[in-house]
Amino acid sequence: MNQKAALLSQLRIDRSETPEDPEAGKRRRWLMAIGALIVLAIVVASWWYVSASSRVNVHTVVAKAVPGASAGSAPAGGSLLDASGYVVALREATVSGKAIYKVIEVLVQEGQAVKEGEILARLDDTNTRAALEQSRAQVTQLDAALSAARIAADDARPVYLRNQKQLQEGLISQETFDNSKSAYDAAAAAAEVAEGNLKVARAAVEVNQRFEDDTIVRAPFTGVVTVKNAQPGEIISPQFSGGGGIAKIVDMYSLEVDVDVSESFINRVHPKQPATITLNAYPDHPYPAEVIAVIPTADRAKATVKVRVAFNQKDSRIVPEMGARVSFLEEAQKGSSGTVAVNPGVVIPAEAVQADGETGTVYIISGDSVERRAVRLGANSAGTQTVLAGLQPGTQLAVGDFAKLHDGVKIRILN
Repeated sequence: MNQKAALLSQLRIDRSETPEDPEAGKRRRWLMAIGALIVLAIVVASWWYVSASSRVNVHTVVAKAVPGASAGSAPAGGSLLDASGYVVALREATVSGKAIYKVIEVLVQEGQAVKEGEILARLDDTNTRAALEQSRAQVTQLDAALSAARIAADDARPVYLRNQKQLQEGLISQETFDNSKSAYDAAAAAAEVAEGNLKVARAAVEVNQRFEDDTIVRAPFTGVVTVKNAQPGEIISPQFSGGGGIAKIVDMYSLEVDVDVSESFINRVHPKQPATITLNAYPDHPYPAEVIAVIPTADRAKATVKVRVAFNQKDSRIVPEMGARVSFLEEAQKGSSGTVAVNPGVVIPAEAVQADGETGTVYIISGDSVERRAVRLGANSAGTQTVLAGLQPGTQLAVGDFAKLHDGVKIRILN
């Protein structure tokens, strides 16, 4: 039994006496370090994922200065309201004949400047000239008849006066006197009738002369021919002058802009208010302007009120029926130093602000979070919003789901 135990004890491995392999220990330490790094990476990735998933996705936009504000073209503050309209002429006319005429000659072309009284066209005057000559001949004839009637009256007057004296002296009978008186009265009446006929004939000459003058079509005022409708040989009629006539003339000094302003914002507009007009054809050239009048009636169908706006400066680029945009401006305020304080404001996309009447809320980007800020709003049109107070040009704003944005929330910028 003791021999078997001795043999088994000889087969047992004594680990305390086995020397450690250096390479194996190094490998074991490397494996432990790699495992720790993997665990740390998993922890960091998990934290990053949880943190990133809680951020709000946003796009960024930049507040821009109001176009043209630095040029000093507007004498007042920022835009309170923008509206679109068209350039119209307060003074324009479609020139035509007063009756049905055939056109003989047209002396103007489109785009030609004309002065008041300048001949535009000549019409067929064959009939009017014949009527004028006839009336003049009648005047000559009736003038001669009046002369004859006056001579007869003058000849009958002495006989009448002599018989009147002889009747008083008893030298002639009453019948002889009555005959001379009747002859004189008839001659005097004939002279009066001849004079009246002559006046009628002279009036007919004046009427026919006006008809003759109407065959010469003249410019009613100084302006520019914008449309030429008639050609030689055509027949024109005054009842179709609104859509045709000979030519259309526009007084370029009477150009203004008519815009329709929503009833909700008409309280921001008043006469003499400063404004700027920007033509659609020249968006980089604003014109200083002023409100002429707010028409005291509303369009029931469109819920708008018409506003007339005058150009303070004009040039040849302004033409009728051109599309225009009007910005109604704040009144300039004077500070203690007497200088005019101008606040042109900034322009941002309409999607970057939560509007509530004349105020709104925007979110300014500050690092990886946003800062909530209240602003005062101006005009909103064509997808842009004017901010009158609360923002400076160059400020970065967050655009995203406003339900998830609040002061200090972390964001992820997509653009």
